[in-house]
Amino acid sequence: MKAKVIRYYRFGDPSEVLCIEEKELVPPGPGELSVRMRARPINPSDVIPVRGAYPHRTVLPAVPGFEGVGVVEAVGPGVSTQLLGRRVLPLKGENTWQEVVKTLDRHAIFVPDEINDESASQIYINPITAWLICMDMLQLTYGDTLIVNAGGSAIGRIFAQLSKILGFRMIALTRNDHHTAELYRLGAYSVLNTMEELLQERIAEITEGCGASAAVDCIGGADGERLVSFLRPHGTVISVGLLSGIAPIWHEATQGTQVKVKLFWLKHWVERCSQEQWEQVFNEVIELVRNGRLLMANIGPTYELTNVKQAIAAAESSILGKVLLLS
Repeated sequence: MKAKVIRYYRFGDPSEVLCIEEKELVPPGPGELSVRMRARPINPSDVIPVRGAYPHRTVLPAVPGFEGVGVVEAVGPGVSTQLLGRRVLPLKGENTWQEVVKTLDRHAIFVPDEINDESASQIYINPITAWLICMDMLQLTYGDTLIVNAGGSAIGRIFAQLSKILGFRMIALTRNDHHTAELYRLGAYSVLNTMEELLQERIAEITEGCGASAAVDCIGGADGERLVSFLRPHGTVISVGLLSGIAPIWHEATQGTQVKVKLFWLKHWVERCSQEQWEQVFNEVIELVRNGRLLMANIGPTYELTNVKQAIAAAESSILGKVLLLS
């Protein structure tokens, strides 16, 4: 039996380098299960590696896609048959832009019935990243102020909601006013349009001249470097993304300041965390989603897996809503 898979053998424009292929399905081995995927969101973190932004992290040929939801269709020796038919997030295994994904049973996250496929497919990358930054790396609480650039992005909206849940103040930086009303509704303390406002003055005003406690850089380049000047002494910038495709020169940006820069890569946390940490973090985030306290991005257009190139073009256009790849 065969299943479709998206692969790339060289870096470049996704429309040129992505290939639709078929692979032979190998039965799951001891402790493994096979998951037939149902929905996968298209995130910038899925597409940026295809273009070659992180060549040292990517072994070619590669399959894109870091998250999604599916149904267990086969289990290997030592795995309970009661898992068959259960919806799960198949993590720590193969990437998700394929019809069938294998992973270890202990790395499959069960999805409660109250969470639909559209929301479940988005629970991993952005919510877990934002939760770990707020709770573990920065330990944000009342009195803290966090600045997030690309504030209108999916992860920006997660930070806005966490600010209301955890009690810190979030300043969202955006390049237009398309998401302003939504960000305020979700919990942002202030939304600043970087194309219109004098950021240095406005942030000083909001923080009563102290500067923000920390910042999250999703963009890189000059936008990321600029965050350093908005922070108080001993503040921290967390670098999580490279939407601009340009790596900030952090040692120059922080020269003469007491600001620290830390890089966050979710894969590193996944590789290093204990099973106990793994389960605790996912349980906490899933409970917030199940209770409606943490909302995933609204869904935009949906495409079949084999229409991946059209789907990426839609995801990178001005279309509002998360684009999904369906099977």
